[in-house]
Amino acid sequence: MVVEDGTKVSKVYIINDSGHDYKEAEKYGELTYLTRGKVASYATNQHYRTFAEIMSDASPNDYILVTSLASMNLIAGWIIGILGFPLNMLLFKDNTYVVRRLMPHLILPTKKEEKNDQ
Repeated sequence: MVVEDGTKVSKVYIINDSGHDYKEAEKYGELTYLTRGKVASYATNQHYRTFAEIMSDASPNDYILVTSLASMNLIAGWIIGILGFPLNMLLFKDNTYVVRRLMPHLILPTKKEEKNDQ
């Protein structure tokens, strides 16, 4: 979604719409569900294909709301990581969401480090 001034609204990727009320997360962006209802726990290839399609226009300011199966959260986080974006997570704590960020540049070697290794 793009607002009037042309800026892109952040998205909150919700791993699974399992009937919880996620309205509180709307203050971080547009709620975007990756799956709905009961999911097959071991269908990781299918989850990857589904998530990759939905997340194809992800941006560095988007969030992943951590919920549902661990494997599905890993897949969504991996997609964000391979795009080179920070992993912005929303964790539910004390009836609200807490933001946590992991920055890819903290673990990826810099060009200078790569050159020194050669």
